[in-house]
Amino acid sequence: MERDTTDLIARARTGDHNAFRDLVQGHSHELQVHCYRILGSLQDAEDALQETLVSAWRSLGDFGQQSSLRTWLYKIATNRCLSMLRADSRRPRIAPPLPEATLPEPTGTGDAPPWLEPYPDVLLDHLVDRRPGPEARYETTEAISLAFVTALQLLPPRQRAALVLRDVLGYHAVEVAHMLDATQESVQSALKRARATVDNQLADSSSTSTSSSGTGNRRPARQPDTAAEHRLVARLTDAMERADLDALIELLVSDVRLSMPPAMLEYRGIETAQRFFAASTFRPGRTYRVVPTRANGQPAVGLYLADPHAGVHRAYALLVISTAGDRITAITGFTAHVMTRFGLPRTLPETD
Repeated sequence: MERDTTDLIARARTGDHNAFRDLVQGHSHELQVHCYRILGSLQDAEDALQETLVSAWRSLGDFGQQSSLRTWLYKIATNRCLSMLRADSRRPRIAPPLPEATLPEPTGTGDAPPWLEPYPDVLLDHLVDRRPGPEARYETTEAISLAFVTALQLLPPRQRAALVLRDVLGYHAVEVAHMLDATQESVQSALKRARATVDNQLADSSSTSTSSSGTGNRRPARQPDTAAEHRLVARLTDAMERADLDALIELLVSDVRLSMPPAMLEYRGIETAQRFFAASTFRPGRTYRVVPTRANGQPAVGLYLADPHAGVHRAYALLVISTAGDRITAITGFTAHVMTRFGLPRTLPETD
């Protein structure tokens, strides 16, 4: 239940910036996550949040309090995201070529779009106490996973927004229609198509570890086994730092998926994965250090490649890991530019 903000709203309307800051600060983190789900990029989500707050400040006089402040802010944020998607000028339209000329032939085109970025778990800490509404179909943990955010990017923008507002945040269909300036019938139609696409995509991405009920009802959120994940990450770290390809392959399920946004390529299957790692990650002369972290509610590691000329290990890639039990079902690799957002340094000393 929202606190009484009547006095803060009145003060903010008179131009009190401190009152406005106090008014919106409790919503900023969840609004950023909302923008991230729709846009798939943390950088874009940060920009959308700032534009949302500027718009809210300028239009606060129009807030008639027919809805809650939170709902009003979500409406502004959603429409800001839709405007950004319509402009679409910042997003890469063509994936850049892979830097490695010796990689094996991929098995297909990946689902992850070129603009996809991981979301640091440290930024999710503020969402722990925020439960989705009664209309939600997805639990918070599932709705921030890399597979779910990737699936959302396959939807047209308004379908994407409708599904997030209704099935993630739990707003009623009539509220969603108001927030999107649409009819309830058009929202229901958009939701039907969006749910089919997302459920099919999630069923495919989790086919190695779970079965889809096909009912369209809320699926239970996957609760990570922290101890098991810690053991798995420790084994992965050991394999990477010892350049032990066989030990790494032992951690993978038979139809493991490898993808590397912004390159829209996918390597699927353990034999293909073995060829990929042999040709790229474990090329002769390469040594690594690994730093564990978390992204999108999943285990992740920062990978540092040794620079023998400088006596340091340089940031090389962030790997986000999808797991089932004691095995890895998918690895999504991101370029080193995302690592600083996780508090990871650009270089590590050669030895501790």
